[in-house]
Amino acid sequence: MIFFEKENIQVDKIIEQALIEDIGTGDITTESIIPYDLKAKGIIKVKEEGIIAGLGIAELVFKKLNPEITFQAKIKDGIKVSLGEILAEITGPAQTILKGERIALNFLQKMSGITTTTYQFCQEVKDFPVRITDTRKTTPGLRILEKYAVRIGGGYNHRFGLYDAVLIKDNHLAIAGGVKAAISSVRKRISHTMKIEVEVENLSQLQEALEMQADIIMLDNMDLDIMRKAVKMAKNKALIEASGGITLEKAKEIAQTGVDLISVGALTHSVKSLDINMEIF
Repeated sequence: MIFFEKENIQVDKIIEQALIEDIGTGDITTESIIPYDLKAKGIIKVKEEGIIAGLGIAELVFKKLNPEITFQAKIKDGIKVSLGEILAEITGPAQTILKGERIALNFLQKMSGITTTTYQFCQEVKDFPVRITDTRKTTPGLRILEKYAVRIGGGYNHRFGLYDAVLIKDNHLAIAGGVKAAISSVRKRISHTMKIEVEVENLSQLQEALEMQADIIMLDNMDLDIMRKAVKMAKNKALIEASGGITLEKAKEIAQTGVDLISVGALTHSVKSLDINMEIF
């Protein structure tokens, strides 16, 4: 489960890089206009309905700039909010609040957008014993945050990277010479504790994967009729994952086929950020 603590080194590096990218050697405008010792208050508000994620990250942005900043979250991640609802109040040096504003909002908007979209997918399939999962189609450098946002929305994380799970894809099969050859090669190298997942494009490949005792079989861009047949073939033998071009409109129909997992790249690669702003007084 990809949740993280405030002292997470990877998260610290993400925030530090964002600060370097945006502020660089200094905020020319703010430092020219705002006195160093002037205090101010910022209010973060949501401008549309959604599910919030990333308040802890927003707080870390301001704290990284100045530990004396007071960040008071008014809600918790995972809460559904309405137009105009206040998410947090920030008090402290005006320069710090202005410097951190855009970076904090960028994280908060993107993560909340992912959480909101994930929640919508989960609601579509809530009456079926299926899990909505993410993919590796994430923003480079931000995977830990985006996968966290998926979890907050009720979804599940697929593999985190190439290093933590076996997933034999179509290009692996093409080079290896087929399903049986690829699975055989993998099984010789991995620990007995690790599961094997293989992507298939037709029922013939599915049968081969079952004969090789694959643990999880990904159905790549299959139509609903083929999915139903695949589920019957794999019953009590392997988990079945539907993947490829999954949309919110298709999710319920796919869940009805009896698949165990639905992986949705759109949760992270093309999600709309939630509209959130900050007012400073």
